[in-house]
Amino acid sequence: MATSFRFKVATASVLAFALSTGAAHARETSKSCHQKFTTARTAGTLNGQSYKDFKTAQCGDAANADTRTAETAAPAASPVAAPAAPAPKAAAPAAAPVSTSATLPDAISAKYSKEAAGKARMHTCLDQYNANKAANANGGLRWIQKGGGYYSVCNAKLKG
Repeated sequence: MATSFRFKVATASVLAFALSTGAAHARETSKSCHQKFTTARTAGTLNGQSYKDFKTAQCGDAANADTRTAETAAPAASPVAAPAAPAPKAAAPAAAPVSTSATLPDAISAKYSKEAAGKARMHTCLDQYNANKAANANGGLRWIQKGGGYYSVCNAKLKG
């Protein structure tokens, strides 16, 4: 067990070190990019570029630099097609109301009226569930179960 713990600590240490050096490199890169921007601004060679535009154009890695130079070399007259926005997903069909023989409350109990709406519904449903449990009137539903238990059905009824 001690070996397993040591292995976990060593792994966590290596991971933390790897992440911290990457963050330090990113800070240094950002710092040098800002210095480039300041130099270009004082020299007056920005041509109205914001820092964000300058950073994307001048401070990327080597792989991105090649694609950026190809884009800037293309004639400005040819419009660049914007990527098509993904079609919005259709809303999921509403779950069919579960018909149950369980006794459900009609409204939130007055003793929970000062609580938040969600908690008031939960406590009201729980009180009714426990009362039904004593009288065997839960209609075969458990409090929480896969596919929707008593709480799910009761909460939906009180919400709607």
